[in-house]
This record gives sequence, C-alpha cells and structure tokens, in this order.
Amino acid sequence: MTLTQLYVTLAIGTGVLLVSVAAARLAARLGMPVLLAYLGVGLLLGQDGLGLPFDDAALAQALGMAALAVILVEGGLTTDVKDVRPVLAPATVLATLGVLISVGVTAAATYLLLDVGWQMALLLGAIVSSTDAAAVFAVLRAVPLPKRLTSLVEAESGLNDAPTFILVLTFSAATLEAVQPLPLLVAMLFQLAAGGVIGLLIGTVGVWLLRRLTLPTSGLYPIAIVGCGVLAYAVAGLTQTSGFLAAYLAGLVLGNAGLPHRRATRSVAEGLGWIAQIGLFVMLGLLVTPSELPGSVVPALVVGAALLLVARPASVLVSLAAFRVPLREQVFLSWAGLRGAVPIVLATIPVVTGAPGSDQVFNVVFLLVVVFTVIQAPALPWLARRLRLAPHRLGPDLQVELAPLDAMDADLIHVTVEPGSRLQGVYLPELRLPPPAATTLVVRGPDTFVPDQHTRLRVGDQLVVLTTPRVREATERRLRAVARAGRLAGWFGETGHPDPAPTANRR
Repeated sequence: MTLTQLYVTLAIGTGVLLVSVAAARLAARLGMPVLLAYLGVGLLLGQDGLGLPFDDAALAQALGMAALAVILVEGGLTTDVKDVRPVLAPATVLATLGVLISVGVTAAATYLLLDVGWQMALLLGAIVSSTDAAAVFAVLRAVPLPKRLTSLVEAESGLNDAPTFILVLTFSAATLEAVQPLPLLVAMLFQLAAGGVIGLLIGTVGVWLLRRLTLPTSGLYPIAIVGCGVLAYAVAGLTQTSGFLAAYLAGLVLGNAGLPHRRATRSVAEGLGWIAQIGLFVMLGLLVTPSELPGSVVPALVVGAALLLVARPASVLVSLAAFRVPLREQVFLSWAGLRGAVPIVLATIPVVTGAPGSDQVFNVVFLLVVVFTVIQAPALPWLARRLRLAPHRLGPDLQVELAPLDAMDADLIHVTVEPGSRLQGVYLPELRLPPPAATTLVVRGPDTFVPDQHTRLRVGDQLVVLTTPRVREATERRLRAVARAGRLAGWFGETGHPDPAPTANRR
C-alpha cells in the first residue's frame, strides 16, 4: 500500500465513521436504535448504492465475531454485578430454556407456514432467537424502567448469544438426521459450563495480576483489562467452548473488581464498543445486496411475526413461570426482544459453510431484523407507560452525566431541566443539596452565569454541580427527587431512588 492509498483509506474510513455518528444522532431523534443508522450507511455504500463491492462472507464472519467479542467484553465491564445478581437465575433460564423454546416454536411455525424443510426451519429459528440489549437500551435510555427489569434484559442478552451460536453451528454443519437431541444438549451444557469457567478464571487471574502490577501510565489499564476479556474469548474458542459467554463473564469480573482507573476503563471500553458496533453494522450493510431482498420479504414477515407474537411470549411465560415476575413485566419482556447484530452475524455461518439455501437465510434474517426493529422499537416507551412500568411523561425529568475530576477528588454532575420536570420554578437554595455539593454554573440559552440564591430554574437550563465522591450519590438522589416531585419532594415521600415506583409522578 502506498502512502497515497493509505491517505485515501484513512479519509474514507473516518468519513464513514463520522457519517455513521451523524446518522446515529438522527436515529436517536426518531426513537430508533442506532443499528438501523449504521446498516443504512452500509447499504448506501454497497453495490446497489455507491458501488463499493464487498461479498466476502468469510471475512465478514471473522470480523463480525471479533467485533461481538469486544461488544460482549464492554457489556460485562459496564454491568454492575449488584444489579445482575438478583436476576441471574431468571436470566439464565431465559437464555437457555427460553432459547430452546423460541427455536422450537419459530421452527415449527416456519415449517408449517413456509415451503421449507425442518433443517432450514431450525436454522432460521436458532439464528433469530438471540436478543440484543444494545438495541433495547438505545430506545429506552430515557424511560425510567424498574432496575430489575432492565437488568434482566441486559443479563439475558449477555448470556443467550452462547447457546444460539452453538445451535447455529450445529444446524449449519450437520444434516438433521445426524443431530441427536440428547448428545447435542449435553454438548451445549458442557460448552456453556466450560466457557463460563474459562471466563471467570481469566477474569479472576487478570484482577489478581492488575492489583499487583503498577503500570507506568493510567492509559495502559484499560488496554490490559479489555485485553483480558478478549483473551478469554480466544481461549474459549480454541478449546471449543463458548467464547461469547467467556468474554461476557470475564468482563463482568474485571469490571466489578474495583481495579485502578475504573472510570477511565469503562470510558475506553464504551468507545471500543461503539467502534465495534459501527464497523460491524456498516460491514453487514455492505454485505447485503438490496436488489436481492424483495424475494425474502414474505418469509421474513412470516418468521418475524411467529417469533414476535408466539415464540418470544411462549419462551418468556414458560421460562419465568417459576419466578415471581409480574405479568406486565413479562408482557414487556416479550415485546422488548429486539434483534440486532448477533442474528445477522450468525446468518453468515451457513453462508460460509455452504449450507443449502444459505443466501436466502441471510436475506430473510437481515430483513427480519430491520423490519421488526422498526415495528417494535418506537412502541417500547409507549408500552412501558401503558403497563405502568414507567411514569406517564413525554420525556425524561432529569439527565445526569458524570465527569470525573480524579486529580481533585471531585465530580462534576451535568443536569438538564427537561420539559415537564418539577425542577422548573425551583429557587437554587430550595434544592438543598448535601454539603459540600454546590451548583457552580448555569447555562441558559446563549448566557452562562454563576447562580446565586435568587436564581430560579427554567426549562432548558443546564446546571453544573460540583460534588465529591462521598456525597455524589446523595446529590444525584436529591436532584432526581426534586425533578420528580418538586421542592417539597421529601414531604411526598420521594427519595430520588433511580428505580422509581411505577405510580410515581402521576398525581
């Protein structure tokens, strides 16, 4: 590669990255997961768009698996184990028994409604049975759902990629006559158990080493921690066990061990996760040829409808029957089973192995992900309010963003007064923030000023609150309480807990 070719490649690559970021902003305004924006960029660049040729399914599969490894490590690093622990049992059942039920019901519906054999029906069912938490939270990030519910969705999505991957490999590489249910189940349980042990072991060893090693610069800690997670994925893959589960659990152990520079590590991991997602979805958009999609519309609608209306609700109801999960939360979980990157990447496996009808399978899965994301995603906030899982409010009452000041042992909290928030009209002293927290700056339209005791908050105001790590949580809770119930929040019993009661704010 010459220097000129290098410059052209870098210019095109960064241009695609920036366009993808801008498209993500547009998708967020429309209430759609950002994956659709990235897929759209890939389609525009592809053979039926600007004409960029890309049809190497094997390369797409390899890069896709690598991107998924980074995404899963990032998911584990940014997940609080205290939130996951109470829902670990139902999430595990959903990710195992629920996957099997979803595969079976979807395959049966596909076999009965479409002119396909059981082999392709089971393959399709296995590919589309993995949920995508990133797609869900991209839509619900502004809707205050119960913490238990969001943790359940997140844990399920981190765990269910592994069994679906095993099933897809099985149905892609072997004839249906050669597949024996009991040996397959035993092999699946072994791969999951062994992959989980590898992930926990490498994560624990990584924690032990990083606590005893003093690295020369703080920037090396995030690299070492993410590297440990990717190492777990690779080792599990080499031993023919579940790399997906190993990567997620290794990230979970490393992210909750209290290692040095935890905040910087999470920021770096999130950045790497975003790069992986952008690259993955743009690449998958490039791999698709839109002119070949019309013939797959009807099968995609049939399979997607069976999955959304029958298979997913059945898997949720049966899997959670032994747990005390309210029916309305089960209804929400049934609708919130969005599909994202994993099914499209898994659809490349039969293409690479040369399974019969694999091109048709890939097109069906691609259309199913896009169409049913458009159908499901915009309805999720509305459904959460209808089921009384979130306050009846058009938008968030408080946006909080943390900016660490490690050298000063202080934190900056950025607060935006949203429409409908009861921060509107509150005088600054009425916030009664725990000392030594203080509001140091207010941005109001084009004006920026230091507030005083006569400052009264308005919609659109942006506040900069300086606090210390010791009282940061109490400060956030007080701000959240006033945003929900006004200056007399304490009299109304509003504590500002991040997981509000479903009936809060509906006086």
